Amino acid sequence: MYETKIYVGLNDSETMTQHFSTEKYVSILKNVCYSYHVAFSFSVVQGGYFHEDGQYTQENTLVLILIDTDKDIVNEIAKDLCVFFHQESVLITEDEIRAYYVNERL
Repeated sequence: MYETKIYVGLNDSETMTQHFSTEKYVSILKNVCYSYHVAFSFSVVQGGYFHEDGQYTQENTLVLILIDTDKDIVNEIAKDLCVFFHQESVLITEDEIRAYYVNERL
């Protein structure tokens, strides 16, 4: 089983600023996942990175977490988020995981 994470920065790729509230971006993310019929989790994190020209940027980032989702679907979701959030690129990471459910009733 695989856990896939898609990291999507919220700063616009041209203006390098966040144009909308984080909640608006979260709403878009949820709608994209719903349209692909995938189960998901997400978190909002803050990070920083250097551009090729040496400029340093800090921004809010959404991290979308998908468990055992087909790679083609992951790539389609990533492409959609890249376009919708006006990004130069998004980062995808994959990890093999051991996952299981625990059930207990009183």
